[in-house]
Order: sequence, then structure tokens, then C-alpha cells
Amino acid sequence: MKPKVLKKGDTIGLIAPSSSVPESKAKACIEWVKSAGYNVKWGESIFQSRGYLSGSDELRAHDINMMFGDKEVDAIFCIRGGYGTMRILDMIDYDLIKNNPKIFIGYSDITTLHTAFLQKTGLITFHGPMVASFAKKGLDKLSKDYFDRALMNPEPLGDIINPPDVPIRAYNGGAATGKIVGGNLSLLADTMGTPYEIDTKGKILLIEEVGERPYNLDRMLLQLKLGGKFEDAVGIVIGDWADCEPEEGEESLTIDEVIEDIVVPCGKPILSGYKIGHCSPNITIPIGVEAHIDCENMRFAITEAAVV
Repeated sequence: MKPKVLKKGDTIGLIAPSSSVPESKAKACIEWVKSAGYNVKWGESIFQSRGYLSGSDELRAHDINMMFGDKEVDAIFCIRGGYGTMRILDMIDYDLIKNNPKIFIGYSDITTLHTAFLQKTGLITFHGPMVASFAKKGLDKLSKDYFDRALMNPEPLGDIINPPDVPIRAYNGGAATGKIVGGNLSLLADTMGTPYEIDTKGKILLIEEVGERPYNLDRMLLQLKLGGKFEDAVGIVIGDWADCEPEEGEESLTIDEVIEDIVVPCGKPILSGYKIGHCSPNITIPIGVEAHIDCENMRFAITEAAVV
């Protein structure tokens, strides 16, 4: 279930399946798509607001179904995350998606959609930048390189390389190969015990987070551990922990200590520190394709093409 490559002149569908954005930012998203050389359609959700949501659950689910069903739409870009995708998982037409594979990209709250689409339809999706975050300023060079290659090149992404000043840390040693799954830690924890719970058996698990204190990371990582998700995985890739430091003066474990206490004892190869998630750069990672990690050589690579 690989989508077709994105080409200039294709039509991009913009949706807001989680939280809303100001009208000015929604318009900036539309203008960015046009200026980048694409046609654009947008769902009603990008201009709607209902509390912390971009419109009603029915509207947001309708936008997803509509964009997958629209034969003129070649790719679907989520304009932001926030909160709300958990509320619409039961309203999505997974058979429609299975019969109309398209590029689908976003991160953060979009994690639940990545997981549901992959497990219920087999569709390869993309954990990567959302339009509202770069419509006015553009993408930095590294983010743009991975974004373009992931969506527009029918070849594997190959090695995922951080900026030179951002080190990678390895735990446990060893190497592993498997399909990569995962995304935002909060959303992965939220799906535990539901029909949309992530399957990590034989997979490489990607996790990242934003704005959580170490004790909250501890709680959510422990939930995954007790649910067998680290034990089932063949390896783990840890992305960015944006704004996850303890508050000033707070008695706390460090993030490294939390990882060492909860994740490392699974004994699986772990690479940590990648600029994936709520950060800049934000490296695009296809979800559901084959990947390889090697702790001895500090290497994380996407070894299977995500588009055809």
C-alpha cells in the first residue's frame, strides 16, 4: 500500500483533523501549496473551530474520507496537530483508504492516524512537518531535503543523518531490521487497550514527545513497557524530547535516567537523539517501511522506498 510519488502540478488536500489554526494561518497554508507549484483543495476543517478542536468530530472525519475519496486529490497534508484524532478513529472509512492510497503526512496528534491507517489498511504514511508550522517561513534545508526525498523520490531515504552538532546516543549495542512504526509517545500510550493499540511485534519503534515533564515521560513509557511494546519490538529509535526538561527547582530524574530505567532493560538496540518530532529540523520518516538500526556504527537507515 504505497502511494504514488508527489509531482509538481499534483493536487494537495489540506485538512485539520485535530486542533484549529487562525484563519490567517489557514490562508497561508493554501498560499504555500500554490507557491510550491501544486494545486490545492481544502477541507472545511481548516477554517473551523470548536473549543480545542477544528470543528465537530463528524466534520473532521468527513474531511479525511472526502480527501481519500476525491480522485483529483493526489496527497493529503495535515496542517497541524494538537488534539482530536482519537475522537474520530471509529468514523473513518478504512476500506475507502485501502482502495485509494495517497500520500498522508503529519506528526504529533496525527500519530493515531498513522497507526490506524497502517494496521487497518497497510497504507504507508509519513511522520513529518505540517504546513502551518512552515507556511510563512519555509522549511530549513535539512527538513526540506528529507521532506522532498520522502515524498517525491521512489527510492529509499537511506541513512537518517542529524545536523553535525546534534549527537546520537546508543544503548545496549547490536543491530535490528524491521518495519518502522510509532510516533508521539502520548498518543501511543493513549491507544493502549483500544482496537487501535500499536503493534510493535518484529518492528522498530519510533517515539518522540513535546512539553512533558520527566515524570510524565516515565508514566507513558512505563505504560508501553508493561504492555509489552518494548519487548515485542526488535529495536527502538528515540526522536526529540522538545521542552521535556523538569521545571526549575523541581526534584526530578533526568530524561536519560528515565530511559535507562524503563526502556533500556528491554535489551533491544536503541538509538536516541534524532531530530524527529516537535523540533527544527524535523526529519520526515515514512511509517510502515523497512528500516535498519546499528548501534555499533550509530546508523539508522530507511532501507525501503515509501512511494512508487
